[in-house]
Amino acid sequence: MFVQELEPVADSLALSALVAALPLAAVLILLGVVRMKAHLAGLVGLAVAVLVAWFTYGMPIGQTLSAGVQGVLFGLFPIMWIVVNALWVYRMTVRTRHFDILRRSFGRLSDDPRIQALVIAFCFGALLEALAGFGAPVAICSVMLVALGFDPVRAAVVALVANTAPVAFGAMGTPVVTLAQVTGVPLDTVASVVGRQTPLLALLVPLILVGLVDGRRGLRETWVPALVCGIAFAAAQFAVSNFLSAQLADIAASLVGAAALVAVPSARRPAAEPVRAAVLTGVRSEDLDGEDPRREVVRAYAPYALIVVIFSLAQLPPVKDLFAKATQTFDWPFLDVADPAGKPVGSNVFSLPLVATGGTLVLVAGLFAAAVLGVRAPDAVREWGATVRELRYAILTVTSVLALAYVMNLSGQAATIGYFVAAAGAGLAFLSPILGWFGVAVSGSDTSANALFGALQVTAARESGLSPGLLAAANSSGGVLGKMISPQNLTIACAAVGLAGREGDVLRKVLPWSLGLLLVMCLIVTAQSTPVLGWMLP
Repeated sequence: MFVQELEPVADSLALSALVAALPLAAVLILLGVVRMKAHLAGLVGLAVAVLVAWFTYGMPIGQTLSAGVQGVLFGLFPIMWIVVNALWVYRMTVRTRHFDILRRSFGRLSDDPRIQALVIAFCFGALLEALAGFGAPVAICSVMLVALGFDPVRAAVVALVANTAPVAFGAMGTPVVTLAQVTGVPLDTVASVVGRQTPLLALLVPLILVGLVDGRRGLRETWVPALVCGIAFAAAQFAVSNFLSAQLADIAASLVGAAALVAVPSARRPAAEPVRAAVLTGVRSEDLDGEDPRREVVRAYAPYALIVVIFSLAQLPPVKDLFAKATQTFDWPFLDVADPAGKPVGSNVFSLPLVATGGTLVLVAGLFAAAVLGVRAPDAVREWGATVRELRYAILTVTSVLALAYVMNLSGQAATIGYFVAAAGAGLAFLSPILGWFGVAVSGSDTSANALFGALQVTAARESGLSPGLLAAANSSGGVLGKMISPQNLTIACAAVGLAGREGDVLRKVLPWSLGLLLVMCLIVTAQSTPVLGWMLP
């Protein structure tokens, strides 16, 4: 058995924490300063983590490598398994041109560009985040807005700012699932606390979006539908994440938010021509004027409806019990680790939910969707293979970062940093979201930031007397606000709308919103750590 040591360097917690932070520093410097590709930076960081675990912490090389392999497997299944299958469904809609029909359908809901921004960037973007995440909502929504006549810079900014509130529950809850896995805090606890933080952002984001689209006039004329949309989204995200399923939180929130928005009478009124002339300064796509048969419109919406239905059925008690029986649990080979107190760590045992995982459910929905869309089996298989090829670097990035996180967590590096950070005391609650924000700003992924800093947050919380669930959730909730300024997302947004090389222009427009909303989240978490808002916690 390998027993973790907190102070392996000269019996000093400060020096040990400095050495333990080397893998994280390597990744952050290579990404933020050297501007190395994310998958290469992840591999270098993993190598540094292995060396620190082996030479400094004395973790046997066999156990060190075994810990890394467990992280790789978790990165592949369930994380990238979800992303691959979700993007596969999207690619099939593009192949059959049903995505164009969907885009035209959204364009006909309202001719007011401020309402279009809410429907597409906020509601549909949240649905895409729920299904896929990892940059897909920003790319797809910004392209749709440009097709409607939005200026490319404005379209990119709107798509980036909108991609906040749903991120923590994106890709079928992948960030919070990862957070629970690496911290040992139950998923229900993590999801419940995040579901009492990010909905507060959802109240503000729609108002910010209409302001970005049309300034003060946009706020003055469309604040009612924006606020109704935000309240409906927030209520659904809170209720589903706390009482039903983390995987369904964003799906429900996006659909309820869209329904509430469309139900507001003022949202369906034609926009005044001065508004359209001021906002729609780009070139409108000509194919938006065509009419589509009702049957084809239904088929365009069918893939997303199928995913919602299948995930809802999976939450029924008899189905959940059946899935639980199919989950494989076994002792992870070549791994026998105890924490500093001598208690075996949870990662010695590994669970493999072959059927119950979100990726498998999306795959099943995708098979039905292929039949509904008329995609032949060989073509569907080719699209799945093309999706894997498209995501090959993202797969390598996620697996290397998860392997790094597992090596740091199991060798004791994360615990050392956590004990050292705990010295911040009461100020830790304010700083906690900033750490998650920084991690996402650099890595571009709330999942990766949770894997990197989740265990550290929990250790620090326990040492400082704060709620582990609160700080773990704060890492993810603060992280969602770093996504709009991450180089990865900025590059995706600019490439999608033909602004390659102008990432700096877009960054200057979204940075104030990222920092402003981060301050709001820091204040929320700080208040939740005290009696002021402590009543909000489960």
